[in-house]
Amino acid sequence: MKSAIIKRSVTVRGRKTSISLDVPLWEALRRLAEAESIAISALISEIDQERSHGSLSEAVRSFVLNNFHERITAET
Repeated sequence: MKSAIIKRSVTVRGRKTSISLDVPLWEALRRLAEAESIAISALISEIDQERSHGSLSEAVRSFVLNNFHERITAET
């Protein structure tokens, strides 16, 4: 089953940009932001500030995957 790609506009560190992610990644990002009690745009700004290369969409995907991996590793 193919997941839909959703493109959303966000403001990152004072500038408007857009990010394309699969629906499950948007949901995971929303839940991570909610867990930290911050807005999705604030979380994306933090991710952007930490990235050293690649696109912002790639950095967000990596962040979500790394967060999932850390949680799974901590449980085992």
